[in-house]
Amino acid sequence: MNHAALHFVRSLLFLPASNSRAIEKARSLSADLVVLDLEDAVKPEDKASARRAAIEAVSQGFEGRLVAIRMNALGSPWFGEDVVALRHCKASLVVMPKIETRKQIHDADRLLSRPVLAMVETPAGVLAAAEIAHDAAALVAGVNDLSAGLRIPAGSGRAGLAHSLQAIVLAARAQGIPAFDGVCNALDDLDVLEAECREGRSYGFDGKSLIHPSQVETTNRLFGPSEEEIAEAERLIAAASGGAERFEGRMIEALHVEQAEALLARAHR
Repeated sequence: MNHAALHFVRSLLFLPASNSRAIEKARSLSADLVVLDLEDAVKPEDKASARRAAIEAVSQGFEGRLVAIRMNALGSPWFGEDVVALRHCKASLVVMPKIETRKQIHDADRLLSRPVLAMVETPAGVLAAAEIAHDAAALVAGVNDLSAGLRIPAGSGRAGLAHSLQAIVLAARAQGIPAFDGVCNALDDLDVLEAECREGRSYGFDGKSLIHPSQVETTNRLFGPSEEEIAEAERLIAAASGGAERFEGRMIEALHVEQAEALLARAHR
Protein backbone atom coordinates (compact mmCIF):
# COMPACT_ATOMS: atom_id res chain seq x y z
CA MET A 1 0.00 0.00 0.00
CA ASN A 2 1.13 3.54 -0.73
CA HIS A 3 1.54 5.32 2.62
CA ALA A 4 0.90 8.64 0.85
CA ALA A 5 -2.81 7.81 0.70
CA LEU A 6 -3.02 8.12 4.49
CA HIS A 7 -2.04 11.78 4.29
CA PHE A 8 -5.35 12.52 2.56
CA VAL A 9 -7.56 10.71 5.09
CA ARG A 10 -9.98 12.98 6.95
CA SER A 11 -12.42 10.50 8.50
CA LEU A 12 -11.74 7.12 10.12
CA LEU A 13 -15.04 5.35 10.74
CA PHE A 14 -14.78 2.61 13.38
CA LEU A 15 -17.53 0.00 13.36
CA PRO A 16 -17.98 -3.40 15.03
CA ALA A 17 -16.86 -6.21 12.76
CA SER A 18 -19.66 -8.25 14.35
CA ASN A 19 -22.33 -5.93 12.90
CA SER A 20 -23.03 -7.02 9.32
CA ARG A 21 -25.59 -4.26 8.74
CA ALA A 22 -23.08 -1.57 9.77
CA ILE A 23 -20.50 -3.07 7.43
CA GLU A 24 -22.87 -3.00 4.47
CA LYS A 25 -23.90 0.57 5.22
CA ALA A 26 -20.26 1.62 5.43
CA ARG A 27 -19.73 0.60 1.80
CA SER A 28 -22.01 3.47 0.73
CA LEU A 29 -20.59 6.12 3.05
CA SER A 30 -17.98 8.73 2.22
CA ALA A 31 -15.61 7.82 5.07
CA ASP A 32 -12.03 7.94 3.83
CA LEU A 33 -10.97 4.97 5.95
CA VAL A 34 -13.24 2.25 7.32
CA VAL A 35 -11.93 0.46 10.41
CA LEU A 36 -13.50 -2.91 11.23
CA ASP A 37 -13.15 -3.25 14.98
CA LEU A 38 -12.31 -6.52 16.73
CA GLU A 39 -11.46 -4.88 20.04
CA ASP A 40 -13.64 -2.71 22.31
CA ALA A 41 -16.76 -2.82 20.14
CA VAL A 42 -16.99 -6.63 20.19
CA LYS A 43 -18.11 -8.82 23.10
CA PRO A 44 -15.66 -11.57 24.18
CA GLU A 45 -18.02 -14.32 23.04
CA ASP A 46 -18.24 -12.72 19.57
CA LYS A 47 -14.51 -12.28 18.95
CA ALA A 48 -14.03 -15.32 16.71
CA SER A 49 -17.08 -14.67 14.55
CA ALA A 50 -16.21 -10.97 14.29
CA ARG A 51 -12.71 -11.88 13.10
CA ARG A 52 -14.13 -14.12 10.38
CA ALA A 53 -16.64 -11.44 9.37
CA ALA A 54 -13.91 -8.78 9.11
CA ILE A 55 -11.73 -10.93 6.88
CA GLU A 56 -14.69 -11.76 4.64
CA ALA A 57 -15.69 -8.10 4.46
CA VAL A 58 -12.26 -6.87 3.39
CA SER A 59 -12.05 -9.62 0.79
CA GLN A 60 -15.13 -8.11 -0.86
CA GLY A 61 -13.65 -4.61 -0.92
CA PHE A 62 -15.06 -1.24 0.10
CA GLU A 63 -15.71 0.54 -3.18
CA GLY A 64 -12.06 1.44 -3.59
CA ARG A 65 -11.60 3.18 -0.23
CA LEU A 66 -9.06 2.26 2.41
CA VAL A 67 -10.07 -0.38 4.94
CA ALA A 68 -8.33 -1.43 8.14
CA ILE A 69 -8.94 -3.95 10.90
CA ARG A 70 -8.37 -3.00 14.52
CA MET A 71 -7.00 -6.05 16.25
CA ASN A 72 -7.15 -6.88 19.93
CA ALA A 73 -4.42 -5.55 22.18
CA LEU A 74 -1.10 -7.26 22.73
CA GLY A 75 -1.45 -9.47 25.80
CA SER A 76 -5.16 -10.09 25.30
CA PRO A 77 -6.44 -13.68 24.85
CA TRP A 78 -7.28 -12.94 21.21
CA PHE A 79 -4.08 -11.28 20.03
CA GLY A 80 -2.35 -14.41 18.72
CA GLU A 81 -5.36 -15.58 16.71
CA ASP A 82 -5.75 -12.06 15.31
CA VAL A 83 -2.15 -12.06 14.09
CA VAL A 84 -2.53 -15.42 12.36
CA ALA A 85 -5.82 -14.42 10.70
CA LEU A 86 -4.78 -10.91 9.67
CA ARG A 87 -1.40 -11.88 8.24
CA HIS A 88 -2.88 -12.97 4.92
CA CYS A 89 -6.10 -10.94 4.76
CA LYS A 90 -6.73 -8.15 2.24
CA ALA A 91 -7.00 -5.26 4.68
CA SER A 92 -4.98 -2.23 3.57
CA LEU A 93 -3.91 -1.52 7.14
CA VAL A 94 -3.99 -2.81 10.69
CA VAL A 95 -4.84 -0.65 13.70
CA MET A 96 -3.18 -1.67 16.97
CA PRO A 97 -4.63 -0.40 20.26
CA LYS A 98 -2.85 0.73 23.41
CA ILE A 99 0.64 0.97 21.93
CA GLU A 100 3.26 2.01 24.48
CA THR A 101 6.62 1.12 22.89
CA ARG A 102 8.33 1.32 19.51
CA LYS A 103 9.12 -2.40 19.71
CA GLN A 104 5.42 -3.28 19.76
CA ILE A 105 4.94 -1.55 16.41
CA HIS A 106 8.16 -2.88 14.93
CA ASP A 107 7.24 -6.46 15.83
CA ALA A 108 3.67 -6.06 14.57
CA ASP A 109 4.84 -4.68 11.24
CA ARG A 110 7.13 -7.67 10.83
CA LEU A 111 4.44 -10.19 11.84
CA LEU A 112 1.61 -8.69 9.78
CA SER A 113 3.56 -7.51 6.72
CA ARG A 114 1.41 -4.40 6.30
CA PRO A 115 1.36 -0.81 7.60
CA VAL A 116 0.27 -0.41 11.22
CA LEU A 117 -1.59 2.55 12.68
CA ALA A 118 -0.65 2.97 16.33
CA MET A 119 -3.32 4.02 18.80
CA VAL A 120 -1.82 6.19 21.51
CA GLU A 121 -4.27 5.97 24.40
CA THR A 122 -2.33 5.69 27.64
CA PRO A 123 -0.04 8.09 29.51
CA ALA A 124 2.89 5.76 28.76
CA GLY A 125 1.95 5.80 25.08
CA VAL A 126 1.94 9.59 24.98
CA LEU A 127 5.37 9.76 26.61
CA ALA A 128 6.69 7.23 24.06
CA ALA A 129 4.89 8.72 21.04
CA ALA A 130 8.07 10.13 19.51
CA GLU A 131 9.63 6.67 19.46
CA ILE A 132 6.45 4.87 18.38
CA ALA A 133 6.15 7.19 15.37
CA HIS A 134 9.42 5.82 13.94
CA ASP A 135 7.75 2.54 12.92
CA ALA A 136 4.06 3.48 12.68
CA ALA A 137 2.24 4.43 9.48
CA ALA A 138 0.19 6.93 11.50
CA LEU A 139 -0.70 7.85 15.08
CA VAL A 140 -4.29 7.77 16.31
CA ALA A 141 -5.29 9.42 19.58
CA GLY A 142 -7.42 7.21 21.83
CA VAL A 143 -9.10 9.92 23.86
CA ASN A 144 -11.47 7.82 25.96
CA ASP A 145 -8.85 5.48 27.39
CA LEU A 146 -6.41 8.37 27.70
CA SER A 147 -8.92 10.43 29.69
CA ALA A 148 -9.44 7.50 32.02
CA GLY A 149 -5.71 6.95 32.38
CA LEU A 150 -5.17 10.62 33.22
CA ARG A 151 -8.08 10.52 35.70
CA ILE A 152 -9.88 13.36 33.97
CA PRO A 153 -13.41 13.56 35.43
CA ALA A 154 -16.23 12.56 33.08
CA GLY A 155 -17.87 15.55 31.44
CA SER A 156 -14.82 17.77 31.87
CA GLY A 157 -14.33 18.33 28.15
CA ARG A 158 -10.99 18.06 26.33
CA ALA A 159 -8.97 20.79 28.04
CA GLY A 160 -7.08 18.24 30.12
CA LEU A 161 -6.10 16.37 26.95
CA ALA A 162 -4.55 19.36 25.18
CA HIS A 163 -0.93 18.58 26.07
CA SER A 164 -1.30 14.89 25.16
CA LEU A 165 -3.01 15.61 21.84
CA GLN A 166 -0.38 18.12 20.82
CA ALA A 167 2.37 15.68 21.83
CA ILE A 168 0.86 13.09 19.49
CA VAL A 169 0.78 15.58 16.61
CA LEU A 170 4.35 16.68 17.35
CA ALA A 171 5.59 13.07 17.32
CA ALA A 172 3.84 12.34 14.03
CA ARG A 173 5.09 15.48 12.33
CA ALA A 174 8.67 14.79 13.39
CA GLN A 175 8.49 11.52 11.39
CA GLY A 176 6.37 12.85 8.54
CA ILE A 177 3.38 10.60 9.23
CA PRO A 178 -0.31 11.50 9.67
CA ALA A 179 -1.95 12.06 13.05
CA PHE A 180 -5.64 11.50 13.73
CA ASP A 181 -7.73 12.94 16.54
CA GLY A 182 -9.85 10.73 18.79
CA VAL A 183 -13.57 10.07 18.74
CA CYS A 184 -16.40 12.40 19.67
CA ASN A 185 -18.81 10.67 22.04
CA ALA A 186 -21.68 13.13 21.46
CA LEU A 187 -23.54 11.08 18.84
CA ASP A 188 -26.60 13.34 18.66
CA ASP A 189 -24.91 16.74 18.86
CA LEU A 190 -23.18 17.80 15.66
CA ASP A 191 -22.28 21.14 17.25
CA VAL A 192 -20.01 19.33 19.70
CA LEU A 193 -18.51 17.31 16.84
CA GLU A 194 -17.92 20.48 14.83
CA ALA A 195 -16.18 22.13 17.77
CA GLU A 196 -13.93 19.10 18.26
CA CYS A 197 -13.10 18.99 14.54
CA ARG A 198 -12.14 22.65 14.51
CA GLU A 199 -10.06 22.23 17.65
CA GLY A 200 -8.39 19.08 16.30
CA ARG A 201 -7.50 20.75 13.05
CA SER A 202 -6.12 23.76 14.95
CA TYR A 203 -3.81 21.33 16.80
CA GLY A 204 -2.56 20.02 13.45
CA PHE A 205 -4.44 16.71 13.17
CA ASP A 206 -5.09 15.43 9.65
CA GLY A 207 -8.46 13.89 10.47
CA LYS A 208 -10.60 12.33 13.17
CA SER A 209 -11.79 8.93 14.35
CA LEU A 210 -15.57 8.47 14.25
CA ILE A 211 -18.03 6.03 15.80
CA HIS A 212 -21.24 6.89 13.94
CA PRO A 213 -22.08 7.34 10.23
CA SER A 214 -23.78 10.68 10.95
CA GLN A 215 -20.39 12.14 11.87
CA VAL A 216 -18.72 11.51 8.51
CA GLU A 217 -20.00 14.47 6.50
CA THR A 218 -19.15 17.10 9.13
CA THR A 219 -15.69 15.65 9.68
CA ASN A 220 -14.86 15.46 5.97
CA ARG A 221 -15.97 19.05 5.51
CA LEU A 222 -14.05 20.50 8.43
CA PHE A 223 -10.83 18.55 7.89
CA GLY A 224 -10.87 19.30 4.17
CA PRO A 225 -9.92 22.73 2.80
CA SER A 226 -12.84 25.14 2.53
CA GLU A 227 -13.66 27.01 -0.68
CA GLU A 228 -12.29 30.18 0.92
CA GLU A 229 -9.01 28.46 1.81
CA ILE A 230 -8.68 27.07 -1.70
CA ALA A 231 -9.32 30.46 -3.31
CA GLU A 232 -6.81 32.16 -1.01
CA ALA A 233 -4.18 29.51 -1.71
CA GLU A 234 -4.62 29.99 -5.46
CA ARG A 235 -4.29 33.77 -5.10
CA LEU A 236 -1.21 33.42 -2.92
CA ILE A 237 0.57 31.11 -5.37
CA ALA A 238 -0.29 33.40 -8.26
CA ALA A 239 0.96 36.49 -6.41
CA ALA A 240 4.19 35.04 -5.03
CA SER A 241 7.32 36.06 -6.91
CA GLY A 242 10.01 34.74 -4.55
CA GLY A 243 11.44 35.90 -1.24
CA ALA A 244 9.55 37.73 1.50
CA GLU A 245 6.75 39.94 0.23
CA ARG A 246 3.39 41.44 1.17
CA PHE A 247 0.21 39.54 0.34
CA GLU A 248 -3.26 40.76 1.32
CA GLY A 249 -1.99 42.57 4.39
CA ARG A 250 0.42 39.94 5.66
CA MET A 251 3.98 38.85 5.01
CA ILE A 252 4.58 35.66 3.03
CA GLU A 253 7.65 33.74 1.89
CA ALA A 254 8.49 30.39 0.29
CA LEU A 255 7.13 28.48 3.30
CA HIS A 256 3.66 29.91 2.74
CA VAL A 257 3.74 29.00 -0.94
CA GLU A 258 4.58 25.40 0.01
CA GLN A 259 1.69 25.34 2.49
CA ALA A 260 -0.68 26.67 -0.17
CA GLU A 261 0.46 24.04 -2.65
CA ALA A 262 -0.04 21.29 -0.06
CA LEU A 263 -3.54 22.57 0.68
CA LEU A 264 -4.47 22.51 -3.02
CA ALA A 265 -3.07 18.99 -3.37
CA ARG A 266 -5.28 17.87 -0.46
CA ALA A 267 -8.30 19.59 -2.00
CA HIS A 268 -7.75 18.02 -5.41
CA ARG A 269 -7.30 14.58 -3.84
